Amino acid sequence: MANILSLKRRIQTAQNVSKTTRAMQMIAASKLKKAQDAALSSRPYVDKLTEVSMNLSSSVDKENLHRYMKGNHGEYSLVIVISPDKGLAGSLISNILKEVINSEEKNTMYIAIGKKAENFLVRLRKNVIATFPFGTTLPSFDIVFPVIKIIDEQFTLGKVSNVKLLYSKFQSIFYQKPQIIPILPIKLPAEIKRDEKMLFEPNIKSLLPSLLSHFLEMTIYQNILETYASEQAARMIAMKNATDNAKEIIEELKLEYNKGRQEKITNEILDIAGTTIALQYEE
Repeated sequence: MANILSLKRRIQTAQNVSKTTRAMQMIAASKLKKAQDAALSSRPYVDKLTEVSMNLSSSVDKENLHRYMKGNHGEYSLVIVISPDKGLAGSLISNILKEVINSEEKNTMYIAIGKKAENFLVRLRKNVIATFPFGTTLPSFDIVFPVIKIIDEQFTLGKVSNVKLLYSKFQSIFYQKPQIIPILPIKLPAEIKRDEKMLFEPNIKSLLPSLLSHFLEMTIYQNILETYASEQAARMIAMKNATDNAKEIIEELKLEYNKGRQEKITNEILDIAGTTIALQYEE
């Protein structure tokens, strides 16, 4: 009897878990559409902005290089780690944190965007100079400005020699890949595809500062959007798997419950039959 009641409680618990994971799956799916559209629609703009920035930068004399293009001999490297605030997203967060360990260099400072990255870096006693919440809704562009301010302070003043960005690139709903990319100093590729029809007004020297600043802002924001889309995709798949597993457990528990219940009924019938036969012999 006690075993049957225990199985009944386990079935109820598994059903509650299944309802919860199903609800979380649907929430992630509803957020994923908006996140995917935002990440994919801004990619062409960032790609074109990168192309224009590289073309413009390659036309500048070495004496007039922007501060973002000048290397320095700072003692530290600065790594911006982007992660979600919440878990239950499969292996997404653990893959990002593994990349932190694998890419670690001596004398590294960190900026954490997201509670998971913040908690991990603090637990390992890393040199974290700033933390920012990632949020649970589509990130706004305003999140970029305080990060840019810190980068300017650290890089322009020569405290750091380079700045890198660690994020999760959204490849597809089923695949998200953690990547670390250098963002400062801006290095020109060996070969640049030049557009001979491209004209710059009023002049290159005037355009370069604002263009490179916007290029840096959009690079960071685009990768925040990529991580947000990756989070929703990973959570949707993880919750779907959790729901399917809960349903399998429910079916197994129900089968075991029905077997135990049938066994109990059979034993009761045998007891009744045995008692009836015994009474007949007494008569």
